[in-house]
Amino acid sequence: MNRTYDLLERTSIFGENIIRFCISLPRTVVTTPLIYQLVKAGTSVGANYAEADNAESKPDFRHKISICRKESKESSFFLRMINVAVPEKVLESSVLQKEAHELNLIFNSIYQKTKTK
Repeated sequence: MNRTYDLLERTSIFGENIIRFCISLPRTVVTTPLIYQLVKAGTSVGANYAEADNAESKPDFRHKISICRKESKESSFFLRMINVAVPEKVLESSVLQKEAHELNLIFNSIYQKTKTK
């Protein structure tokens, strides 16, 4: 598997894959709000990383990275909820959950390394 180490590209691809996945889901009274939340969280990871990449200061960078951490964790949560609502999509969502988890670990590491002393 060819891994993408450009974090902006990786988070963009994650957001694109979230969108494609959500388009494939059936719309019901249960899935509609979950899809909405997942699209917001999944695409926000890359958007906030792009902002972090152009931060005005170290505290601004750290704040944006903290949002990336939160949004990647939230993406994983909503994927889990969709697994319950649409069990036939578990295999597809597991790939996205793995990526959300890996992104969360990356952002946690960056966040820890940027602690003020």
